Amino acid sequence: MVRLYILRHAKSSWKTEGLDDFDRPINARGRKAAPAMGYYMQQHNIQPELILCSAAIRARETLALILAALDGEPTIEIEKGLYLASTETLLDRLRQLDDGPNAVMLIGHNPGLHDLALLMSAPGEEQVSAVKYPTAALTELAFKGRRWSDISPGTGTVVRFVTPRSLT
Repeated sequence: MVRLYILRHAKSSWKTEGLDDFDRPINARGRKAAPAMGYYMQQHNIQPELILCSAAIRARETLALILAALDGEPTIEIEKGLYLASTETLLDRLRQLDDGPNAVMLIGHNPGLHDLALLMSAPGEEQVSAVKYPTAALTELAFKGRRWSDISPGTGTVVRFVTPRSLT
């Protein structure tokens, strides 16, 4: 069984006028939400073996804040191609993975992540909000197969959908 964790970056700042979207950092709310999500992950024994993270500043800052709470030492790949990636791009990236890691986390952006969570969820899975996928939200999907190349739309069981608001 392979597990996919989909984590949207923490809330970003729009304070600095003229700053490129790629370079926007997380704001004060994001600096609270990301460690809270990391702590939740630690408490629920969520240990990704591989983390694929967008190269955008807000995604990398989110990664750093959740890593501080995790016990393991996952392999981390920072990828420019994940910045604002489409659902198709994200799914293609997952299907290219070796069969080694059984637990993989994607850290990136909407709408791609939200659409991926909805696309991969089995019919009848109502835990992922069809309307909103907030910043720092986490979805865990479990797939019956052992190979990433075999995952397909509508075959993931939603194990959990957690938002920072649900942690307070």
